[in-house]
Amino acid sequence: MSALAAALVLAGCSTARPPAEVHLELPNQYREQANLDGAWKLAAPADDKDRGAWWTVYGNEELNRLVVAATESNQNLAIALARVKDARAAAGVVDADRGVQADVGFGPTRSGNAQGASTTYRAPLSFSYEVDLFGRLSDASRAAQLDAQGQEAAYRSVLLALQSDVAQLYFTIRSLDSEIDVLRKTIALRQEALDLAQRRYDAGDTSELDVAQARTEWATTSAELEGVTRERAQRDHALALLLGRAPAEFSLAAAPFNAPIVTVPAGLPSDLLERRPDIAQAQRQLAAASARIGAAKAAFFPRLLLTGSAGYESDELRDLFKWSSRSWLLGPLVGTMLSMPILDGGRNRANLARADAGYEATVANYRQQILVGFQDVEDNLAALRTLDRQMVFEEQAINSAQLAARLADSRYRNGSASYFEVIDAQRSNLASQRARIRSAGQRAVASVGLIRALGGGWQTEPHGELQTGQATPVALARNP
Repeated sequence: MSALAAALVLAGCSTARPPAEVHLELPNQYREQANLDGAWKLAAPADDKDRGAWWTVYGNEELNRLVVAATESNQNLAIALARVKDARAAAGVVDADRGVQADVGFGPTRSGNAQGASTTYRAPLSFSYEVDLFGRLSDASRAAQLDAQGQEAAYRSVLLALQSDVAQLYFTIRSLDSEIDVLRKTIALRQEALDLAQRRYDAGDTSELDVAQARTEWATTSAELEGVTRERAQRDHALALLLGRAPAEFSLAAAPFNAPIVTVPAGLPSDLLERRPDIAQAQRQLAAASARIGAAKAAFFPRLLLTGSAGYESDELRDLFKWSSRSWLLGPLVGTMLSMPILDGGRNRANLARADAGYEATVANYRQQILVGFQDVEDNLAALRTLDRQMVFEEQAINSAQLAARLADSRYRNGSASYFEVIDAQRSNLASQRARIRSAGQRAVASVGLIRALGGGWQTEPHGELQTGQATPVALARNP
């Protein structure tokens, strides 16, 4: 009994604790927004903070409806949710090993010797319980629970990516709608220019070259319209897929592009990056790998198993469940069995090596995810900064190009300029308008990209003018 008491005292006391969790230092600010002052801080996941429905900052009801529809019907999101359920169930399976295992049975056995043969009927209730001496079971359970938490973070990552993709596709489609509108108006002007050139040629005021050039410009612009229309159709098909629908079942009606103006506040703190769900997933994978090292080390130490059974046993089936037929059985050392591996062909050592290698891989993955997160933020900050300046120059170019086009057309109608000047001015006017539209679309896409890169917004508090962040997963809320 003293040996058993000592073993029970050791239960839960692990001599093979996992290594400490890795911390990664982060700069306080971003290079594209401010000069670094040399201060650093430790990273800590904060993906559980609610940032609200961030897409509503754009004030577009149609976009709001599309995001909600995608959240309800997207198949990749359904897959991610199923993986969360699977990981939670797997954690339950692993955790079950820490409890008492009991089985009930019934069956006859036939035995014999030199004196004869007999049949014995048994109805036993068997039980077993492994005392977690060195933390093997608790470490395995902790690793499985962290795996489940990692899948929950993966779900949030898929959700945030889905919401961002819908918003970015929506703004891209709307910018293409505006570009198509400009091209159609330009084609109408090209047709008027062609008619004018034809009339002047018929009157003998110009050569056939002007007619050919005008027809070329009309055909070229018409071809460009078909290319942009094709691109718009492909983006529309991609949006249908995000909504969980076939392209034939969905079509986003054309509408003008009202470029949203979302101003990024100065001095974004780098700890906003810690809310990214992919970084949280990597951190939990790291912690799970750390726990698996503890479980692998504990496999080298003894295991204590408490066993026993109780029930009924009789030579006659009719007497099996009588009180006089009751029986019980305990193993050696009052129902205990202490075992320790001696020869296993190097299995435990190989498992420990695998756990160490897995831990090293997750450390590298954790660091890489944080670095990727910084790159995403810096890229989108740079895009917003340069696009703002680019659009100012493009607005100036549009004003100048429109003036040049009007002057060239007037001079051509008066016979004081060649048609080549008209063509050149019209080309510049069309190019400047299309460039301005594309830049506005790219800026909207970059603003969504920044929100996504920051894990769902840049508000540090749940109150304020801008309520951004991922929505609480409805399916997960129903299945805590």
